[in-house]
Amino acid sequence: MARGDTQVTEPLPEGMVPQAPERTRRVWPWIVAFAIVAVLAVAAWFAAEAIARQVVTGVVRDQVRTQLSLPADQPIDVEIPGAVIPQLISGSIDALTIASDDVAFGGVTGDVTVTAHDVAVRGSGEMSGATATVSLDEAQLRTLLSSVEGFPADTVGLAAPDVTMSMELQLFGAGIPVGVALTPTVADGDIVLTPAVLRLGESEVSADALRSQFGRIADTVLRDWDVCIAQYIPAGVTLTAVEVTGEVLVADFDVDGAIATDPSLQQNGTCA
Repeated sequence: MARGDTQVTEPLPEGMVPQAPERTRRVWPWIVAFAIVAVLAVAAWFAAEAIARQVVTGVVRDQVRTQLSLPADQPIDVEIPGAVIPQLISGSIDALTIASDDVAFGGVTGDVTVTAHDVAVRGSGEMSGATATVSLDEAQLRTLLSSVEGFPADTVGLAAPDVTMSMELQLFGAGIPVGVALTPTVADGDIVLTPAVLRLGESEVSADALRSQFGRIADTVLRDWDVCIAQYIPAGVTLTAVEVTGEVLVADFDVDGAIATDPSLQQNGTCA
C-alpha cells in the first residue's frame, strides 16, 4: 500500500473492547456517603459530649450549693478533664475540680478549690480521695484570727512569706509598739504562727534584746500562736500545709475519700 493511502481500522471483537472501570465509579459514591456519615457521627458525638458535660456540671453545681447552703446565684466553676461520656459509661469521673470564691464556713469566708478523684456517678457516690485549697485575704484572715484569745487580729497583715501583726508592750507606763513577722506552719492539724522577725520602730531586734528590755512582758510577743481550725472543717479533712503567697494565705488539705459516705467524717470537729 502506498505511503499516502489511508488504512481502514476494523472494530475489535466485542470481548476485546476495554470496558470503563464501572466498579471504581460505583465506589466513589460509597466513599462520599461514608465521609458524610463520619462527619455527622463526629458532630453527633461532640453534641452529645457537650450535652453530657453541661448536665454533669449543672448537677455538681446544684449539689455544692445545696450541701454548703450557698446562695442560688453563687458562682461555681466545675472542670472535668477529658471526655465526659466515656467516664460516665465507666461509672466514675477520673478527676473533678470545683472552685468558688467567698465561700462561708463557720463564720469564716475564703476562696475554695477542691479536686476529687475517681468520683462514682452512680451507687454510693464513693471517691478515692480529694485535695482542697483555701485562700484567705487579709480581711478573711483577721476574721479567722479573731477567735484566738489575746491575738491582736485587727493589726494583722500579709507580707510573704509571713503574717504580720503588732502589739504594745508596757514599759514604765508607756505603750511601746512591737512589730512581729510570724511564720505559718502546721502542727497536729492546726496553724501555728511562730515569731520570725521583731521590730521596735524601724529597727529589727532579737528575742534576747526584747526580753532584756521588757523582761517577762516580752513573752506575750515571743510566744507561738496556735490557730485551731477543726471547728470550721469536717473531720475527714486534714490540714497539710500553709503558706503566705502574694497577698493571700493559702492552706492545703487532704480529704478522706470515705467522707462521701461516712457521716462521722462529714461533721465539723471541735477546738479545746
